[in-house]
Amino acid sequence: MTAVKFDGFTDEERGAMKARARELKESARRGSRAAKAAEEEAAVVEKIAEMQESDRVMAERIHAVIKENVPELAPKLWYGMPSYARDGKVVCFFQSAQKFNARYATFGFSDKAALDDGAMWPASYALKELTAEGAARIAALVKQAVADLA
Repeated sequence: MTAVKFDGFTDEERGAMKARARELKESARRGSRAAKAAEEEAAVVEKIAEMQESDRVMAERIHAVIKENVPELAPKLWYGMPSYARDGKVVCFFQSAQKFNARYATFGFSDKAALDDGAMWPASYALKELTAEGAARIAALVKQAVADLA
């Protein structure tokens, strides 16, 4: 038998955890709610601008779709990813393909999203491109995700 070595978290996973720690530290700073919201959105826009072109285009479109269709969600970084929260709780997020060296980007929902449909339902979607139909579906899903949140 050969011994299998477990190295723990990947560099990408460690990076995501460090990013989350920074996010929590920055959000704990004092300041007005409006100033914090503006800073968090600026951080999301900056993170999107850093993405490779194919992911950046999709992330920019998703950002616009959510702001237009579900303005009650606040943009914020979550583990270094653009996400959208209600009352501080992340409802949905965009994960670029380059984040974890994946072959496609992902648009996903946290367990706070009200998408329950029986005993099993999708919680994330693979994205290779974002068509008009895909953008409309994301808008509908996000609206549904927040519709029943208290």
